[in-house]
Amino acid sequence: MPLVGVRGVSKVFANGVQALANVSLDVEAGEFLSVLGPSGCGKSTLLRLIAGLIQPSGGTIESSAGKADLGFVFQEPTLMPWATALANVALPLKLRGVAPCEREARAAEALTNVGLKGFERTWPRELSGGMKMRVSIARALVTEPRLLLMDEPFAALDEITRHRLNADLLELWQRSKVTVVFVTHSVFESVFLSQRIAVMAARPGRVLSELSIAAPYPRSESFRTSAEYAAHCRQASARLGEAMAA
Repeated sequence: MPLVGVRGVSKVFANGVQALANVSLDVEAGEFLSVLGPSGCGKSTLLRLIAGLIQPSGGTIESSAGKADLGFVFQEPTLMPWATALANVALPLKLRGVAPCEREARAAEALTNVGLKGFERTWPRELSGGMKMRVSIARALVTEPRLLLMDEPFAALDEITRHRLNADLLELWQRSKVTVVFVTHSVFESVFLSQRIAVMAARPGRVLSELSIAAPYPRSESFRTSAEYAAHCRQASARLGEAMAA
């Protein structure tokens, strides 16, 4: 059984806009799945439906991962400016009633896992954009979720920082065995990260095709310059072009 099963889901908002129509998609336990599509095709809406933040207008979403097993990373880091990096990461544990000593230890470990050891007492205003996103990822992972949903988390970052965070994310994924659903509009990012890509078309949003990326892990920077990577990017770009023309 898949970890998440999206079955014929549609979403119509109160203003009458139909964001999604008859979307069906399986998410297998432990996989890295990217959802690729142009802006406005309903990628973020699909992610919020899977998270249970909004409800579908039609169809069903079946998941063996409850809300306690879920981590969400938004497009913006959404950090509390009055709290240190450690306190920001520890917040989900605090809300669950975890004792102060345990939550600080787990938050410190989560920051270490994203490469921010030594920045525990740093304020968000003192962090770069990439470091803020690392804190956001640490906060999402500190509860050890089974499912991690990521909504274009690196879209606003420069290319060098984005590449570095892509590589670090893959390392975290392989180490933690968490299932990742990653929303992006970048062909290159989706190919580098994913085992599988779901390509969406717009108006209304729907999954037009799926693409398997069979390249082995770990994927280093040399993979980005390989003929195999280029071939996968051409294929994904062609699928995206079909989706945009549909």
